[in-house]
Amino acid sequence: MAIVSGSVEPHWNYLLALERDLERLSRYVEFHEDNFGCFSVELARVLLAAGAETDVVAKQVCRAVDPASTADKIGQYRDVIVSHYPRLAGFTLLVPRFGLTLKPWDEWLKANGVPFWWTAYNKTKHERHSEFKRANLKNALNSVAGLLVMALYLYKAKAESGQLIPSAQLFRPEAAYFGGMEFLGHEFGTRYLL
Repeated sequence: MAIVSGSVEPHWNYLLALERDLERLSRYVEFHEDNFGCFSVELARVLLAAGAETDVVAKQVCRAVDPASTADKIGQYRDVIVSHYPRLAGFTLLVPRFGLTLKPWDEWLKANGVPFWWTAYNKTKHERHSEFKRANLKNALNSVAGLLVMALYLYKAKAESGQLIPSAQLFRPEAAYFGGMEFLGHEFGTRYLL
């Protein structure tokens, strides 16, 4: 008897761990726009971890679409990724449990746009002594959402076929990016329209 396990994609598993960390935080800080400015050490940890992981995953997405890519900065990632995956910039995630809608990459729809949470990640990383307030709920939520979207494109074939499991629990794709569910014999996987 074969035992089917979850995803073996390390970046997906790391994303799911960060998502669980966020979900635990919701017991202490309500995920509501009124609390978006709330900042803490734990939110800084999530923001920094998600930002660093996004950097790694975006670089891999660039190399997947262009093996000769030397992109290593957010603007370079944007140029390579959006030219191959224009839908990524408008990808919308819902947080149904809290009634939130997040568009973590929508600044990429503008010329030379940089996601606000990416700026917060860099300011928190390099200037924490003066920029610690940027380690807030809004930026932490969007950084993890941004990582989720980038990971979907890294594991595009599995994401589109519903094979990227376990599925994210906190975040759901907006209808335009939702392709249904796939039953895998032991759990359901989300099919994403990328």
